[in-house]
Amino acid sequence: MPRSKSSSNSRKKEKKLFRLTKGFWACRGTVKKTAKEGVLNALYHAYNHRHDRRQDFRSLWITRINAACRDNDINYSSFINGLKKAGIGLDRKVLADIAAKDPETFKNIVTFAKNQLSAAA
Repeated sequence: MPRSKSSSNSRKKEKKLFRLTKGFWACRGTVKKTAKEGVLNALYHAYNHRHDRRQDFRSLWITRINAACRDNDINYSSFINGLKKAGIGLDRKVLADIAAKDPETFKNIVTFAKNQLSAAA
């Protein structure tokens, strides 16, 4: 069997590695070993921070909904409970958007939730 050379494949892998390190400082972008470590860390943090970003947005939406609810004399947890009892399936992203852009519609939703809470009590 003839001998196969791996130089083209290893060069391809090396080029891919250095493409991923574009913008890294010093050895992190030029030395193969440290570049590989830097890429692994960067990919690890990118994955985790995508999930953190989703969590941050959810807490932002809850804060916005809570502020709008307090303007309408109800707290957040009672409002969400009233929506669940009413069978309204709006998620927090949509509710926060409505609260920010259309306060009159949000006031109607709050009134509906309050009615459901008083009917259940």
